[in-house]
Amino acid sequence: MAKETGPSKKKKKFLTTLREQTQCRFCREGRRYIDYKDVEALQKLLTNRGKIFSRKRSGNCAGCQRKVKLAIKRARFMALLPFTA
Repeated sequence: MAKETGPSKKKKKFLTTLREQTQCRFCREGRRYIDYKDVEALQKLLTNRGKIFSRKRSGNCAGCQRKVKLAIKRARFMALLPFTA
């Protein structure tokens, strides 16, 4: 009988890498609130033009992406971040 170890090893490796990527940076830190005054952290989530990176690009989960969006909009309103660059 032939061993079928090839595909199962690849599948296990693929699943473990997916599991590692499922938590976003804010969930890993255990942060419940994203402060709008933390301009350095928020600027990392913006493009050069001032647009917000997508979830796919930033790696945030849906809940944290909504919190980031709200924090960025508050920071823009308070003139801590530009609306457009």
